[in-house]
Order: sequence, then structure tokens, then C-alpha cells
Amino acid sequence: MPRVRGDRRFRRELSAARDNRDVERAPAYDVMGVGYTTTRREEPRIARRIWDALGDAASVANIGAGTGNYEPSDREVIAVEPSEVMMAQRRPDAAPAVQGTAEQIPLEDASVDAAMAVITDQHWTDRAKGLAEMQRVARKRVVALALDLGPREDFWLMRDYVTEYEPAYVRTDPSLYQLAVAGSAKIEPVPVPHDCVDGFALAFWRRPHAYLDPRVRSGISVFHILDAAHVEDAMRRLAEDLESGEWERRNGDLLELDELDLGLRLLTWEL
Repeated sequence: MPRVRGDRRFRRELSAARDNRDVERAPAYDVMGVGYTTTRREEPRIARRIWDALGDAASVANIGAGTGNYEPSDREVIAVEPSEVMMAQRRPDAAPAVQGTAEQIPLEDASVDAAMAVITDQHWTDRAKGLAEMQRVARKRVVALALDLGPREDFWLMRDYVTEYEPAYVRTDPSLYQLAVAGSAKIEPVPVPHDCVDGFALAFWRRPHAYLDPRVRSGISVFHILDAAHVEDAMRRLAEDLESGEWERRNGDLLELDELDLGLRLLTWEL
């Protein structure tokens, strides 16, 4: 379905945002985002959950929008993204995009029906401020796909191989998931299908060989946060365990599952 372009206020918001954008620091994805579209693309089953949660919102601001995955095509969308590298990889027919951060969204109060964010708050400097900004610009609701880190603690990749991830990623500010638990948001689990086409960090839980591919790792922020020597050692040990059958001995039960709850959560704040 084609995008609607008839909302004059929406067009004014887009123009003003482009004129007044203020990005204070180089975004992480200026480095991590190179070649992002090689392995990162929209997973239809997850996308449907997000679009359903947006409800009757006719206009949507996508915060930390990246290359445009998960943006609904049947609604008015404005994308807000700090990284020029990511913005440059958006499709020609993607929603219009402006440069900005979650902590300082370049839109006026109540300027869109809904604000959305998809697996992005781990890169924000202040998640509570980002949520407050999303609630400021949205009239009806805020929808976010985020992570509860609890279930991931037993995920074999972090448990047995990239073991330095958690110490390297200590944050003092609450995540969107933690803010949802503490507030009035609706929280729904989103299992990751075994054949998930979006190559984020949890996607290959039943396809361990994929993590050995540098192209796959290049689209996953975990592998950019960690020390390169630790990643190299982790992948060497994973390769050895796959070759010897040790990985399957420890994790073979996963091969019988079609989907797995790894802490992915759909969060909805009604305003």
C-alpha cells in the first residue's frame, strides 16, 4: 500500500526537523553500520507484532530508525536516526529521515500519533530521557521492541563464548524494558523464530555456524563492543566445539525448537 502524503502538519514537522537537527556526537553506527544491510533486514513475523501494537496510529516517528527495517508502509512515517552511515543505506522508497537522537528528538510536542523504537535503546546515552522524548512527541502511544537481559544470561553464545559481553556493557541507567516494568506499559514476549531473517545478536540461536561468518558479526553490535582478541578466541572455541560435537552435546535440545524466548519484549505505553 502506498504511503500517505496528505498531512500538511506532518510535512511541516519533517521540514522543521531537518532545519533544526542537532547531533552532538558521532553515533556508534557510523562505525558499526557499514554494510549493515548485508545481514540486517526486517523479520516479517516480528514486524507484524510491532505494526499490530501501533494500533490506529496513522503517523509514526521511528526513533533510532537505522536503514528503515520494521517501518510500516501503510502509515505516515518519519524516521529519526543519528548516523549518516545508516541513513545513507535507506532504500529510495523508504520514509523520509532526519538526523537526531532519542534524547533530543527534533519534533514538536504531540506531532505524531505514535513513536516506535526497535532494538535500539542499548545505544542511547539516557534511556529514561529517550522514553520521555518519545512520549512527548507522540499523541497516542509509544511502542518499543527491547530486551529483558535476564533470559539471555543462559544463552549459549554469551554463557560459553563471548563471556566478556556483560562486564563490558554495564549501564547505570535503566533500559526501556526496566522502565516498562517500573511503569504502566504493556509487556509481551516476542519469541525469536529459528529461521529469523534479521541477523541481530539472538537470531542464530539454532544456527551457531552463522556466528563464525565475519559478515554476520559485522551487523551485530555485541561484536563491536568486545575486544577483538576476545571475539577471535571465542569464535575459535565455537568452531572447535562445532567440529567436535561439543556444542551439540550441550545445546542439542535447541535443535528441536521452532522458536525461543531470549528476552525480546514488545513494550507499549498508552498515552
